[in-house]
Amino acid sequence: MFVIDRVRQFVRERGLFDRDTRVLAAVSGGSDSVALAHVLRDLDAAGDVRLVGLVHFNHQLRASAADDERFTAALAASLDRPIVTARDDVGARARRERRSIEDAARAARYECFERARASLDADLVALGHTRDDQAETVLLRMTRGAGPRGLAAMHPRNGRIVRPLLGCRRQDLRDWLAGRQAAFVEDETNEDVSIPRNRVRAELIPLLEARFNRAIVDVLADEAEIARGMWEWMDAVAAALAAQLVRSPIAPGDEPVREIDIAELTAAPLALQRALLWRVMSELAAGRPIAFDHIEAVRRLTEEGGSLDAPGQRVQRIGPRIVLTGRAADVVGRRAVTAANLFRFSLSIPGEVVVPQSGCRVSAESLSAGSESPDRRAGSETRSVVHVRGDLFAGSLAVRNRRPGDSFRPVGLGGRKKLQDFFVDHKVPRGERDAVPLVVDETDRIVWVAGYEIDEAFRVTDPAQAVIILKLKALGGSA
Repeated sequence: MFVIDRVRQFVRERGLFDRDTRVLAAVSGGSDSVALAHVLRDLDAAGDVRLVGLVHFNHQLRASAADDERFTAALAASLDRPIVTARDDVGARARRERRSIEDAARAARYECFERARASLDADLVALGHTRDDQAETVLLRMTRGAGPRGLAAMHPRNGRIVRPLLGCRRQDLRDWLAGRQAAFVEDETNEDVSIPRNRVRAELIPLLEARFNRAIVDVLADEAEIARGMWEWMDAVAAALAAQLVRSPIAPGDEPVREIDIAELTAAPLALQRALLWRVMSELAAGRPIAFDHIEAVRRLTEEGGSLDAPGQRVQRIGPRIVLTGRAADVVGRRAVTAANLFRFSLSIPGEVVVPQSGCRVSAESLSAGSESPDRRAGSETRSVVHVRGDLFAGSLAVRNRRPGDSFRPVGLGGRKKLQDFFVDHKVPRGERDAVPLVVDETDRIVWVAGYEIDEAFRVTDPAQAVIILKLKALGGSA
C-alpha cells in the first residue's frame, strides 16, 4: 500500500482531485503510465476518484508503436475501462510545421488528450510523470538556461492536466507493478542517448549519484518545488505591479501596444523588473519563447535608449517609456539593433558629456532671455556651435546615436525628413552614421544632428527667447 498511500497524500496536499472528479489516464504502455492506470483504478475502488477511462496516442515514430497501442487496449480491457486511441504521423507534422519532433509530438499528444477528455466527459487528464522525470526536467532546463519559472519544471496541476505520481520514484513504481505481476512495455528509443533527456537519464544522473549525491533525484525534485513556490509568488507580485505600470493605448493599426514607465520600472527590485518584462513580452510573443537575453536587452534600453526586435514584437525607448508593439505571427521584423552598438548619455544644462563612440564632447550652456553669447555676437555660429530655444525644454537633454525610424525637420526644408535620407543627402559615409551624435529632448525629439543641422522647431526666432548653446568638440581639441 506504500505507493497508493504516497499518491493519496500527494493528491490531497496539492488538491489535484477529489472523490467526484472524473479523471482520464494517459497511458503510453511504459511502466510509469501503466502504474498510473493501476493506481487510479485502486483509488477509484477506494472511493477517492472516478477513473472514467484511458487514452493512448500513437506517434507513428517507431516500428513497435502499433504493438504499444494493442497493449494499452488490452490493459484498458483488464481494468474494465474504455479507451480512446488516436494516431498521427508526427514526423510529417514536424516537417510540415517546421518544428522539432519533440515539440510536434507534444502538441499532437495534448490535442489528443483534450479530445478524449471531452468525449468521455472527464474533468481532468492524468499523466504518469514521476519524481525522476521532474529531476531530469530540472537538469535539462539548467543546461539550457532557466530562472525560477523554468526550474519549477512540471507542475502537479496545469489547467486540466494533473500529475499525481510526481511524489513517486520510478523504481518504486516498477517494484510495485512487479508485486502485482503487472506487465508493461519498454520503449527502445529510451536507449537512444542522442536524445537529450535520455542522455541526462542514462549518463548525467548516474554520474551525479555516484560522484556527488546519491539522493540527487530527490534534491532536484525538491528544488523544483522550491522554485515553483518562488515563481508563483513573484509572478503574482509582477502581475500586481503590471496592473499599475503597464498601459495599453489604442494603436492606429491592429498591433497591440504596451507602454511601461521607465522610472517606475527601474525603481522595482531587479528580479521583479525581469518578471514584469517577461510577463508583458510573453503576452505579445503569442507563444514564442522569451529568453533571458531578450529581457536583458530591453533592460539595457531603459539606460541606453534605442530599439530592438524580440519574438513577436518590436521594443523601443520613446522618451520616458518603453514601448512594445506586437506583430502578427507571420510578420518578420526588421533586423534587431544590438544594444552593444547603441549609446545614450544624459546631458544636463549646463553640462558636458564625453561621447567616446564618436570621439567628441557635447556641451550645453544656458543663456538668459535677451542676452547674446560672444559666439553669436562675433558671428561665429558654425556647424559645431548652435543656438536653440531654451523655453522648449522641461528637463535635461540626452545625447544618443540614431535609431530606426528617426526623423526631424531640418531648418528651411518645410517638412520632416528621415534621418537616413538626411545622411544620404549630406554624403555621410555609411560606416560613420552610427557615430553621429544626436541631441534629443526629454520626449526623444531630435534637437540637433550634431555637426549638421538643428530641428526647425528649436530655431531661435526672437531675441527675447531663452537660448541654449550647444557645442560639439573633438576629444582633446576645441570647438
